Amino acid sequence: MSEARAPLYGRIDLVLQLRPFAPHEAALMLPGLGAAEQALVWGLLGGVPLYLEWWDPAASVEANLDQLVCTPGGPLLTAGELTLATDADAGELARPTLYAIAAGRTKHNEIADAIRADPTRVLERLTTLGLIERVSPVTEDPRRTRRRLYRIADNFLAFWLHVVDRYRAEIERGLGKSILPVLVADLDDHLGPRWEEAFRIHLRRLAEAGAIGPDIVAVGPFWTATVPPVEIDAVALAGRARTPVLAGEAKWARVIDAAPIVRELERKTAALPGAPAALRYAVCARERVENPGDALTVTAEAVFGS
Repeated sequence: MSEARAPLYGRIDLVLQLRPFAPHEAALMLPGLGAAEQALVWGLLGGVPLYLEWWDPAASVEANLDQLVCTPGGPLLTAGELTLATDADAGELARPTLYAIAAGRTKHNEIADAIRADPTRVLERLTTLGLIERVSPVTEDPRRTRRRLYRIADNFLAFWLHVVDRYRAEIERGLGKSILPVLVADLDDHLGPRWEEAFRIHLRRLAEAGAIGPDIVAVGPFWTATVPPVEIDAVALAGRARTPVLAGEAKWARVIDAAPIVRELERKTAALPGAPAALRYAVCARERVENPGDALTVTAEAVFGS
């Protein structure tokens, strides 16, 4: 191989190494962990093979975060900054825009207020780079609707921006041991939206296998602009008419009681356009769903199974 071509091939090798894995693929790189623990690790690191290789399945979550995040120069402590330096090629507004979205400012006007500038061009560029994604209610045409939110696309970058970076300077100064329990306490609040996405990914796998009905054409979140708003974690649409056939909720809890969640879903689905009287429901928890009735139950064992 010539010297001129070597950097190109090196870059291709790196891209292939960093190709994100879906939850059930990522689980193969975390042998020895229970499915609920695999859900936690995927929620923090996403499906990036390099980061998953760094995680020691034989060690506790606390021990891994101590070594990878809460140590000066730790691999995950520095990886977020490297990602921003190499990938956020979208101008000077890229970094503040990413921080704004990670902090929960997900609407166009909220981002504009946070960065004090029109974010339209930087949002387009960050979307093209794959650092963020544009999300619309599943019942609306994403090409035409003005109702859209923005989210950090990669689980690890979201974790680094939302949780890790606020502590980074003090960790580098040697306060990592003291910060570790505080960082761990932040995890449950952070992981809920990532678990919801894992739930939607699993429903798409079921749809592809024909397990939630024929002709499924979309699975995604649904929300309204009403006061109070209605939010549903996952709605499946079927056929050319895009008829709702399933609505589901995912909870970042080890065990949940499905009965009150299904009742709440029955109330919420009244806001779904074109929803039939008979709608299927799905409820998701990390380890066990109790009192499901006729609802489809989903756990981490299913999400992270082959």
